[in-house]
Amino acid sequence: MINCAIAGLGRWGRALVEAARSEPRLSIRCAVEPDIARISGFCAEHGLEAVPDLAEVLADPTIDAVLLATPHSLHKAQVIAAAAAGKQVFCEKPLALRREDAAEMFAACRKAGVVLAVGHNRRFWPSMRALRAITAGGELGTILHVEGHNSNENSQNITQGWRLSPEESPGGGLTGAGLHVLDGFVSLLGPVRRVYAHLTAREAGPPPLDTAMLAIEFVNGVTGTLATVRATPFYWRVHVFGTKGSVEVLDEVTVVLRKSGEPPATTRHPPLDTLAAELSAFADAVEGKQPFPVAEADVLATLAAFEAALHSMQTGQPVVPQVTRHK
Repeated sequence: MINCAIAGLGRWGRALVEAARSEPRLSIRCAVEPDIARISGFCAEHGLEAVPDLAEVLADPTIDAVLLATPHSLHKAQVIAAAAAGKQVFCEKPLALRREDAAEMFAACRKAGVVLAVGHNRRFWPSMRALRAITAGGELGTILHVEGHNSNENSQNITQGWRLSPEESPGGGLTGAGLHVLDGFVSLLGPVRRVYAHLTAREAGPPPLDTAMLAIEFVNGVTGTLATVRATPFYWRVHVFGTKGSVEVLDEVTVVLRKSGEPPATTRHPPLDTLAAELSAFADAVEGKQPFPVAEADVLATLAAFEAALHSMQTGQPVVPQVTRHK
């Protein structure tokens, strides 16, 4: 049994607690939240002890792992402190807003001999798994281009809090929704060589009305485009184009394969609880069964491209990510 504490019981933290109930190897015993009154009802319902300070959890020898669903700016200090205390770490994405900070977190966990798993849950979508298999299998021929879009109108319901802060969530919808697509791109095609990004803000809000778009060149020569709109109904699309065909993911389960001279072939995969799946993968990594499937190199490559995109939005010029600058 892996005894866990969770820090952060907002919407996503609560979803992680619910998902963990289907993984018998994980037992979430306590929740860290400065405002204990705010979480008392949820903790009582789920049998969690409410703790006001993460340091108390890190000093508890009965706690093996920490799940972090806290604001991005807190991740670095929390991950490094957890590693120093010998706790296994699962941290929600983005791990950091700067590649350098993320690299320090991985180094601290590596030195301490603990796992650092980053919660890019859409890696676990059945459709995205199928997309990676098809792309890697050569069925599409030479890969030439990728297009991606993720929009999520949840922002329409956010009128206060850290998710509206330009410091916590820069780049419009890129930090929240768009980063999922960027991670998906890296998982398919590897690191980014150059990115040009533009943010158009109609209204500062709240809720904010803005669009973000990226033009991307990957190290392997593939090109890509990415867009996200915070104030429109949920939409997901990742479409890979090759010389022999293309394959498109439209949601968690739907994959459309297109080949010349053939009608489009649509496959719908069985649905999966992706939060439970990533927590099971975390348990596997903690037990030494297999590495967590979101590799450190991918996390750093995604954040390098993300950081370059933010810089491009500010300068209006294409930017070379840090991860490729030193190659």
